Order: sequence, then C-alpha cells, then structure tokens
Amino acid sequence: MRPEILKIMANTFSQIYIQIVFAVKGRLNLVPQNHKEELQKYITGIITKRKQKLLAINCMPDHTHVFVGIKPSCYLPDLVRDIKSVSSGFIKNEKKFLTNFSWQEGYGAFSYSHSQLTNVIQYINNQEKHHKKRTFREEYLELLKKFEVDYDERYLFDWID
Repeated sequence: MRPEILKIMANTFSQIYIQIVFAVKGRLNLVPQNHKEELQKYITGIITKRKQKLLAINCMPDHTHVFVGIKPSCYLPDLVRDIKSVSSGFIKNEKKFLTNFSWQEGYGAFSYSHSQLTNVIQYINNQEKHHKKRTFREEYLELLKKFEVDYDERYLFDWID
C-alpha cells in the first residue's frame, strides 16, 4: 500500500454496520440443518480473511443473514461477491451438500446504528422463530419497505410460491 494512503487511513474512524441478506437460487431449501453450523463457520472465515468483523450470521435453508461491521476501505459488493462465490464453491465441493447449489443473484444490504446492534443480532439469531410467523418473501419485502428502498418487482429474487 502507498505510504500516503496509510497516512490517511491511520486517522480514519468509523462505525459501519450492515446486514446482508441473500437467497439460495430458486429459493430452494438447499442448506441442510445438520450442516448449517459448518457453513456459518466457513462464511465467518471468509469475512475474517477480508478483515471485517462478523456480528451475527444465520443460514436458513433458503436464505442467509450476515451482519457485519465493515471498514471504510471495504467495498461491499466485493465482500458479498466473495462470501457468495467462495461459500458456493465450498458447498459444491463438500459431498454433504448438493452439488448443483448456487446463491441467487443480488442481495439486500441494510445499515444500522451502534444503538441497534443488540436488536439486529437478536433478530438474526432468532430467524427460525420469525419464519414460523412469516415467509422469507414477507420478511424481505418488509425490510425494503422499512428502509424505504425503491425496487422493481421484476428484479427481486425468483420466488417459489
């Protein structure tokens, strides 16, 4: 890294907290419960290797929530690309998982303040409970509405009804 960049970065302070949500292609239930923890640990390793801070993760059978504290030098699309592509390769290479696995294109990214950390972490950790009451589609549309994200229905995840 160039010395002038190191000098600028040495005096940079930030609090950037992002919840990332992405789905299994076709919204199929392809993440088996008995391998959920293994996948979560693998994704944790990807995030740690990128020098970002994992705050919470929950891999559901058809989607994943990742909550991270990121540095200003982290380009979010690159982080998400790495999480999805590297974890997809891991899943395909592990004989325990289905070999035709892939994550769906796109993701949601939602920012939070430091005062919201505990609530977001609890929300992510309690995904199983939340999905007894509502579907992933309902949850995702609610996040988009809550954060006032403009979207076109044609470009949302491929939903299986």
